[in-house]
Amino acid sequence: MPTEQKPLPSGFGRETTAEEVLAGCDLRGKVAIVTGGHGGIGLETTRVLSNAGATVVAGSRDPKRAQMAVAKMKNVEVSQLDLASPSSIDRFANEFLGSNRALDLLINNAGIMATPLMRDDRGYELQFATNHLGHFQLTARLWEALKKSRNARVVALSSVGHMWSGVDFSDPNSNKRPYDKWVAYGQSKSANSLFTVELDKRGKEYGIRAFAVHPGGILTDLSRYMTDEDLRAYGVSRVNGVITIPDASKGPERFKTIEQGAATTIWAAVTPQLKGKGGLYCENCDIAAMAPADSKLYSGVRPWAVAEAAAEALWILSEKLTAISACAIA
Repeated sequence: MPTEQKPLPSGFGRETTAEEVLAGCDLRGKVAIVTGGHGGIGLETTRVLSNAGATVVAGSRDPKRAQMAVAKMKNVEVSQLDLASPSSIDRFANEFLGSNRALDLLINNAGIMATPLMRDDRGYELQFATNHLGHFQLTARLWEALKKSRNARVVALSSVGHMWSGVDFSDPNSNKRPYDKWVAYGQSKSANSLFTVELDKRGKEYGIRAFAVHPGGILTDLSRYMTDEDLRAYGVSRVNGVITIPDASKGPERFKTIEQGAATTIWAAVTPQLKGKGGLYCENCDIAAMAPADSKLYSGVRPWAVAEAAAEALWILSEKLTAISACAIA
């Protein structure tokens, strides 16, 4: 039976940092992949995992920039990865598989937000293609390495932004409907959550469990496409190109630090509190509560982001759109 979507409670909270979650945890011998592991909360995720002894492979579109970011970290490798490019994903996965290592943690962290209408080479809307389809392909390509772990976790970074839209199965790439950057972002984040629901169902017999996480409101490079009007709605301003918070108490939720923002990712990846569980949406280092479909609160998970029927339908659609038969993940 599916794990119940309700808080444990875990004893942690929104102010918990990633280091606090990992206190006393020894990850020597463990191997992790962190997409976008060179910037923002991805860099903090890489840092704390490597400090705990894990070997971390950071996937980055710009390996030179990534190498500079992780230069002082131990046990960190950098490999080129563009989630909007199927050939880049295949190269990255083949390089890792060629090392013959088990993959214990796959952190699907990278993403883009609120972009103007852009499309990849296949004609797919870029937020859906990057945030969901790219990670779907990557996970499928790395499946044998995840199975080899016998105790792997896949963590997908979703967002409370999933509240803005479920997946439009009739037009996921905005070919017919007018494009709305926030609706498209919301769809991609709902897709991230639904992906973990179906992945967990298919993977648990092999010791692979999957979780979606909402990191919280954090000011990172993810905000680069936001207009000044967008930022003002969150009580944020851009001064000389730098995004600042004049009053952190304003906006739909209090902003987190990067150290706090990485905490739920780390918690979902390593905590023994989630042993035997999976297919869950998490926030503030705990399992999130279900929220009504019409809730205006910036917390909880909406029904469409954890619905089993929608999760299966998205899996089938993703196989079709990526031309990947992930039947082995069953």
